[in-house]
Amino acid sequence: MDIKGVIKRHGFDVKDVAAIMGITPTGLSQHINGNPTVDTLQRIATAIGCNVSEFFGAAGTRDALQCPHCGKPITVKIE
Repeated sequence: MDIKGVIKRHGFDVKDVAAIMGITPTGLSQHINGNPTVDTLQRIATAIGCNVSEFFGAAGTRDALQCPHCGKPITVKIE
């Protein structure tokens, strides 16, 4: 997962996002560097205007995700 990279690509830094979310930058950093919940990921995504899926793969990639635990690729089939 590259949460900080996605935040940066959307023109924000951790301090900006924390302010939007109403939490401290330290608190947000702890979420980012730990094991963030789906709710936290959604709140970050909403704050920067992106989809949660961007945190799991390269921007613009719809069918290739990476497991945040083992790093193996996850293939998503849309039917």
